[in-house]
Amino acid sequence: MPSLNIPLKLLVAAAAIAAATSTFAAGPKIFVIGGKADDPFWSKVKKGADDAALVVKASGGSVTWLGPQNYDNLGPDAAKLIRTALSQKPDAIVGPDWVPEAMDAAFKEVVAAGVPLIIYNSGGMDAVKRLGAQNYVGNEEYTAGLGGGEYFGAHTTKNVLCVNTLPGATNTEARCKGVADGIAKSGGKSAQLPLPSSSFGNPTAVAQAIKAALQKDKTIDGVITISAGDANSAATGISQAGVVKQVKLAAFDMDTANLQRIKDGTQLFCIDQQPYLQGYLSVSMLNSYVQYGLKVASAPILTGPGIVDASNVAATLAGAAAGAR
Repeated sequence: MPSLNIPLKLLVAAAAIAAATSTFAAGPKIFVIGGKADDPFWSKVKKGADDAALVVKASGGSVTWLGPQNYDNLGPDAAKLIRTALSQKPDAIVGPDWVPEAMDAAFKEVVAAGVPLIIYNSGGMDAVKRLGAQNYVGNEEYTAGLGGGEYFGAHTTKNVLCVNTLPGATNTEARCKGVADGIAKSGGKSAQLPLPSSSFGNPTAVAQAIKAALQKDKTIDGVITISAGDANSAATGISQAGVVKQVKLAAFDMDTANLQRIKDGTQLFCIDQQPYLQGYLSVSMLNSYVQYGLKVASAPILTGPGIVDASNVAATLAGAAAGAR
């Protein structure tokens, strides 16, 4: 048989192609740290991540969601989840920087191990720069709160209660501060009502606390909550206090009940951060980076904020019916 004189550079190129094909066939292992899967907000984030996972799985990869059992010990529990993900030898990790003092050390371990990291939902570009992550996908919480406070002020509201059922978390604290600074521009004011994190998801506890606050201070004419679920509890508390006509309700994030109240005229607005996009874009960006070396040039990638009120609630309800809003 004649010998095959194949140039060395062609053999090297063929080997590189084979290696790339092998990597592509295996697909990346991406881990996503998020909230409870049954949390109305986080279920939308997870749907986005799950939809992006279809492309990852098509190339033989996987996307694994890790969330806490509850929010009672949020920062330390999330740090454990980050380390759990890292122990599985991932190709990339997505996570929120809810409580930097508890979570940053774990995120730095991810980066030190050479694992691509995207911060999403909470932390912003400050966290990206501090931790050495690739990018931030999500909302600018202070800006969202500022817009909410300004919207209240433009609708003749003077004294807003910001109900925080996750006190100490970076994103919720920034939201309430933004509301206070925003409404101050029109001469109004806002105080925070911090509740134990065990109250998060406890409708009775939240409703009773808001009712008590409204009965104690009759000048409160606005209530905003840090989650859609808490807004549902707030609606009950406002009703029980007998001040539905006097107190305007609003919420960060939204669910169908919030949107229906806006449509019916019993809730003023919601501040939307499009959680579906946070999950979808984060997973998609990391998949593209691991598979092909593609990297988005813009940072941060903002999914909000936006105001949903009577003017655009109908279209938003259609998105909610599909599980994406």
